[in-house]
Amino acid sequence: MGGVLAILCSGQGSQHAGMFDMIANCVEALPVFNEAAKILGKDPRVFVKENDTDKAYSNRNGQILCCTMALALSAVLEKFLTGQRVLYAGYSVGELAAWGLAGCLTPTQVLDLAMRRAELMDAVSPEGAGLAGVAGLPRHVIEGICEKTEVSISISNSDESVVLGGTGRALEKAVELAIKAGAGTAHRLKVSVPSHTPLLKGAVGPLLEYILSLNPKPPKEEARLVSGLDGEPIFRIDDGAKRLAKQVAATVHWDACMEACLEAGSQTVLELGPGTALARMARTGILKDAHVRAVEDFHSLSGLLSWLEQNI
Repeated sequence: MGGVLAILCSGQGSQHAGMFDMIANCVEALPVFNEAAKILGKDPRVFVKENDTDKAYSNRNGQILCCTMALALSAVLEKFLTGQRVLYAGYSVGELAAWGLAGCLTPTQVLDLAMRRAELMDAVSPEGAGLAGVAGLPRHVIEGICEKTEVSISISNSDESVVLGGTGRALEKAVELAIKAGAGTAHRLKVSVPSHTPLLKGAVGPLLEYILSLNPKPPKEEARLVSGLDGEPIFRIDDGAKRLAKQVAATVHWDACMEACLEAGSQTVLELGPGTALARMARTGILKDAHVRAVEDFHSLSGLLSWLEQNI
């Protein structure tokens, strides 16, 4: 089919016990699982099945698990994508995984960075703060709710779909106002920090310092890496590092990332997971004419590979 394949790396919120089942026995993924085990204290394939839900959804563990899934899947798919032009975009912590897939960081560095990022965010996050999803309201109504409740737009998915971030009490009020205004969806998310809001600005400086200490490389030749801040491609790694650090305390414009996929000519879009939220948004948004699937849409690895063979 040709064109550019867009690979979307998911954020937190959809971790589950079976998230690694499809590739659990793939030898290509084993090095990633081993690296993740060093910082989780247990093999991630076992961790998601044996630990309680709260542990899987903690900020630290959630960030590590999401990056582990993207990196492990990429390792399995690498030989099938040789020579393919790929655009990488990451949703929230997924942007760290996107850096790894684009060749800017090694898998070990990505997982170490995910752990450090979570620690820095946790250190400055107000207790009880978090995120809430709101959809089905005009943007001016959403902005009005933000002003009244002192919450911030954490992620802009579309004009009528956002993630809000703030303190617990402020989010509860924002959800209440959104429901009264007729929102189709308004509820707290399983994320324990107000990611991508000014409440986390204290984490930006130390995070940038840590990213630079890893000596990241520019994206590999066949890769196009876009910034979550505005969907702009990353060419200069120093600029990219500043953007990656800044996004913990600034709005992620996922809608701009989807525009970047469209402008790049992406006819095939694959979400690595966990979950299928990014694929659903792409299918119902500006990428509705593309072939869009999430890894978790498939029952087997062979089914996924067959779909890729037909569409790239």
